[in-house]
Amino acid sequence: MTGMTDDQLMIRGAAGDEAALRTLIERWEKPVFAFLVRMLGSPEEAEDLCQDTFMRLISSSGRYRPEGRFQSWLFRIAGNLARSRLRRRKILRWLPLTSGHHETPAPGLDPLNALAAGQEQERVRAAIRQLPDRQRQALILKRYNELSYQEIAEAMGISVGSVQMLLHRAMSALKRDLSRGRHES
Repeated sequence: MTGMTDDQLMIRGAAGDEAALRTLIERWEKPVFAFLVRMLGSPEEAEDLCQDTFMRLISSSGRYRPEGRFQSWLFRIAGNLARSRLRRRKILRWLPLTSGHHETPAPGLDPLNALAAGQEQERVRAAIRQLPDRQRQALILKRYNELSYQEIAEAMGISVGSVQMLLHRAMSALKRDLSRGRHES
């Protein structure tokens, strides 16, 4: 079943094929979990919402329309759950927005430069934490999940123009916050 598309697996899952649904979950569990950790900042909460996401996938498999947009559909479920949790919590806590492979200093980088690079990355993460939920979601989907504008629009239930606007505002806010921090240092 590993050679089947997500749409084919969803069709089989809707027909009662549990192995097809299990394959989908195995295929998408890590990307959804990573997305939720970045949105929520808590692996424990992300794990709960990841399970909720896949429970919704299973329960709505019969209503899914196979149009080649599975990834957007799945991230829309996860994003809606994350935003609901953030609204209830109203206090944002964050873990690093990047996985270790993005933060590893280049070979040969001296410890002082490595420390400076780590501090800069923390400044970026802190600035991202300050973004409004929808800007942060669009930025994470684009930068870390590498979705296209169209896929982000589908995942968030908005137009491509709205995605472009959210990303533009997010990048403008990041540039403003990061340049302000440099001038204060």
